[in-house]
Amino acid sequence: MSLIRDTYLRFQVLVHEIAKFGVVGAVGFVVQLGVQNALYPGHHIGALTSVVIASVFATTATFLGNRYWAFKHRKGRGIAHETVLFVVFNVIGMLIQAGFVAVVVKELHHTDRLSYNVATIIGIAIATLFRLVCYRKFVFFEKRPEEDPDAELASAGSGSSALGEQPAGSLYRR
Repeated sequence: MSLIRDTYLRFQVLVHEIAKFGVVGAVGFVVQLGVQNALYPGHHIGALTSVVIASVFATTATFLGNRYWAFKHRKGRGIAHETVLFVVFNVIGMLIQAGFVAVVVKELHHTDRLSYNVATIIGIAIATLFRLVCYRKFVFFEKRPEEDPDAELASAGSGSSALGEQPAGSLYRR
C-alpha cells in the first residue's frame, strides 16, 4: 500500500495537472464541436472554415482555463509570453485537426456529419497530446531557481534549499 501512496505523492502534481487539463480540454471539445456543427453544413460555411472558426472559440476558452486553473501554480514568463506561445501551439494543433478533416472531406469525399465529426475527434486527440507536451514544456513551465532570482533569494534567506529544508546538522548548509 505504501508503494501506491509513495508513487502517487511522487507524481501528485503531474496527476492533478493532467486531470485539470482534461477538464479544460473537455470544455474546449464541447465548444469546438458545438460551434463547428452549428456552422457546417447548416449555414453554408465550408468544413475547414468551420473548424478554424470553432478553434478560435475553443482556444479562447482553453487558454483561460489552463492559465487560471490547470497551470495556475506554474510561474512562467508572464501573460503576454504565455498568450503568444499558447496561440502558436494552438494554431499548429488546429492545423493537425484540419488536416484530418481535409483528408476525410476533400480526399476521401466523406461529407456526412458522422465522418466529419469522427475526423475532427481523431484530429483533436492527436492535437491534444501535442498541446499537453507543449503547454507543460514551453508555455506554463516552472521556473528553475537559477531563472527566478526572487525565489533564490527567498530560499537563501530562509535557510532552505530549492529542494526543501535541510536536515538539522546537515553538512550542506548554504
